[in-house]
Amino acid sequence: TFLNPSPDAGKEFFQQYHDKGAVVMLNLLKYRDIADYEGLDHLKPDQQITGKEAYKLYMNHTTPFLQEAGGELLFFGTSTNFLIGPKSEKWDAVLLVKHKSAAAFVAFAQNEGYLKIAGHRKAALADSRLLPISQKDASQGIG
Repeated sequence: TFLNPSPDAGKEFFQQYHDKGAVVMLNLLKYRDIADYEGLDHLKPDQQITGKEAYKLYMNHTTPFLQEAGGELLFFGTSTNFLIGPKSEKWDAVLLVKHKSAAAFVAFAQNEGYLKIAGHRKAALADSRLLPISQKDASQGIG
């Protein structure tokens, strides 16, 4: 499973996107059936909750930090099977999150307040993908 970037991936991301302006993050999410708060007692709810419910807590707590950093949630939706892609790969939810820049994303991800609540994401997810995307001017053609 993939829940956090490796140090090499983080370094490569910053090098590739640091001067590209806004960056949109495509998030593919697979929830746990039951959220796993092992080692996260400071965040653990009184009752057992689903991964989907834990991710909702994560988003509720994260949104103010995201907005403070100049980011915005562009899209949130659910999904099931790929129209084109492997049948074995299924995702529960898809998000598009826009950040002003790679530096703004890094600052958001390292915000002390955010880090205190980020465990909800870890508890919620069985697997994830995060794909940075830089916008291109379509009038210039594809390529």
